[in-house]
Amino acid sequence: MIRLAIQKSGRLSEDSLNLIRECGISFVNSSLKLKTEATNFPLEILFLRDDDIPGYVADGVADIGIVGENVLVEEGKQALQVKKLGFSQCRLSIAVPKNAEFDHISGLEGKNIATSYPNLLQSYLSGEGVKAHIHTISGSVEIAPSIGLADAICDIVSSGSTLISNGLREVQTVFHSEAVLIAHQDLTNEKRAILNQLLFRIDAVRKAQKAKYILLNAPNEAIPRIKSLLPGMKAPSILPLAEEGWSSVHSVVNEDDFWEIIEKLREAGAQGILVVPIEKMIL
Repeated sequence: MIRLAIQKSGRLSEDSLNLIRECGISFVNSSLKLKTEATNFPLEILFLRDDDIPGYVADGVADIGIVGENVLVEEGKQALQVKKLGFSQCRLSIAVPKNAEFDHISGLEGKNIATSYPNLLQSYLSGEGVKAHIHTISGSVEIAPSIGLADAICDIVSSGSTLISNGLREVQTVFHSEAVLIAHQDLTNEKRAILNQLLFRIDAVRKAQKAKYILLNAPNEAIPRIKSLLPGMKAPSILPLAEEGWSSVHSVVNEDDFWEIIEKLREAGAQGILVVPIEKMIL
């Protein structure tokens, strides 16, 4: 069995649990329980504070963990980053009062900056050659300028609405982050094999999230042009229709290219285009 640590509440927790479920792993979750065991996969889940997860994994209390990359780097623990997971994306940014003058990061020289990420902030400021006074606080960072604690803040930003509601504006990005899967550096062979099984499932889920399965009908004379637009995983599947001179074409399209390809398919003569979400995709 392998032990996975995830954040006990919040958006990262929800996204992590959704990923585990999409991997076909069943478990009973309760807000009152700090751990649960999967019923159909050798996995135990621990629900922890996010900033405790790197330490638990580094110490071997948990074998693997899902945590924000910002937390992993801030804590500086010796845990192996296995994979970026593509969700819970955010950025660590410096913000100042909306009416404050700010032309360059050098304007923070000698200023007071409040943050919950002193190590990441100090590393960034040192790289820019700026010496500022860092005040470490654990929460409600946005209020610091309005109560006179700091001239600026450095905090996690997603949409930026929290900054705006507190009279702040974002002026400099310090670090880009997303959820990452981390692991203890010395897993046993048995646990490494389980981790590889889990990674196989995660890859299948993530590939499916970035792809669409499309089906269309087209006259046979248009098939060569349509084939050139639809490489699929290897090549499009082409099946004859009951109506002579027509075929059905099936393929997989990357979501980033989806609308551009659909327009080209229509121009090439495709009709009755159906788009179907993919639950899993195994290459």
